[in-house]
Amino acid sequence: MARRAQDVYVEWRGSTCRVKWWTGEYHPNGRKRFESEGGFTDEEDAFRYGEDKRYEARHGEHVSNRDGSTLMDDWLDDWLASLDLAHLSIRNYRWAINSHIRPHFEKKAVKEVDILAVRAFKRHLNRALGEDNSRRNVMMVLGMVMDDAVEAGLRKTSPVERKRRRGRYKKKPRERKKDMPLEVIDRLARNAESVFGYSGYVFMWTMAFTGMRPGELFGLTREFCYPSWPGSDLRLNEDEVERYDEDLERYGQGEALLPAIRVERQVQYEDSELRFFPPKYESHRTLVIPSFLAEMLDKLLANHDSDWVFPGIEGGCLARLAFDREYWRPIADGLPERSGPHVLKPRPEIPAVPSMKGKRLYLVRHAHKALLDELKQPRYVVETRMGHEMQGVEGTYSSLTVPLERALVAALQQHWEDIRATLRGGGGRAARGRPGPPRRPGGGGGG
Repeated sequence: MARRAQDVYVEWRGSTCRVKWWTGEYHPNGRKRFESEGGFTDEEDAFRYGEDKRYEARHGEHVSNRDGSTLMDDWLDDWLASLDLAHLSIRNYRWAINSHIRPHFEKKAVKEVDILAVRAFKRHLNRALGEDNSRRNVMMVLGMVMDDAVEAGLRKTSPVERKRRRGRYKKKPRERKKDMPLEVIDRLARNAESVFGYSGYVFMWTMAFTGMRPGELFGLTREFCYPSWPGSDLRLNEDEVERYDEDLERYGQGEALLPAIRVERQVQYEDSELRFFPPKYESHRTLVIPSFLAEMLDKLLANHDSDWVFPGIEGGCLARLAFDREYWRPIADGLPERSGPHVLKPRPEIPAVPSMKGKRLYLVRHAHKALLDELKQPRYVVETRMGHEMQGVEGTYSSLTVPLERALVAALQQHWEDIRATLRGGGGRAARGRPGPPRRPGGGGGG
């Protein structure tokens, strides 16, 4: 063995040579810990390689052979275990890893995942996943995994390309949205009533006039809904006592109070069990509602004894069934008439809503944002109502005052009155100028 420089050694073994360098670390017995690389046929090349590694060690840039040889399979387990996020984020990350990232990279060491391997993985995703959003989400997770591998000292740089500018510019595709006048909401609401009763009718108008997310509506229970709330006075913890006292003075039944819904939680599945979780982005909020919607909710809750404000056909939570397939698609896309002597449960035709055919339920929430903009509501009112947190001075100093809420309720109620005037004679409940008589949901199907 020939010592060529301090802490860098080169030695020949047969027809090739090996270089050793000090990693800057010590063994438990106090001896320096060296690493090595072999297979060189030129001693100068081996020496320069060792000097480069020693330089990296001195400047904190070195990835040891021990760390770099960590298998992706093990690193992915460690990475998932380190996360402290909402359960939906964890669930989505775990899906991306276990369905795509782990099967593709599990046999590789962390340091072996290079830019060519990542490009091959992108080609795999193009074949395996049909939706751009799904592919982007998987690549986002892989990017975070490799970024954290750099921070953990398992590699020097991430192989996941960011904001690549080479090649022809391609405009990012966006979902084409059409105007959703409330005549469309009226048709959707009447279809929803055909599918799962008066509960469906009120469900659709509630989403359209509050902008609540589907999971928040599925998980809405009567104690957080008008007319029970805030008289139910659910003081979840001592820190909220003052807020509840203020809510009792501002919201509820009576001419001096504003009818409102409290968005306190949503329902989602975790480990095959339906559970309550905070709303997305911890966006707890109070949503004032116009008097027509308050009347609908009052009648709906008086007509059933379920804890869920919007029960399914058999009275259970809407989140327990495949809502999109079993309820929403018939509401938006329509269903043919089912009749005849051999049909056990005949039903009339449910007409399709052409502008919503194949579209997502979430667009009804988006329509509420457009409505608030049309009504020229202040930006802080709009963002707060949609469950978004505003940044900067406007978010810090703005406040949702009683006059702002009263103005919003008046604008929403007037808009409803305008709909009734426009649709008068059209056959819908809105056209007839009343929320509609309550009736218990009937029929079969999943609850």
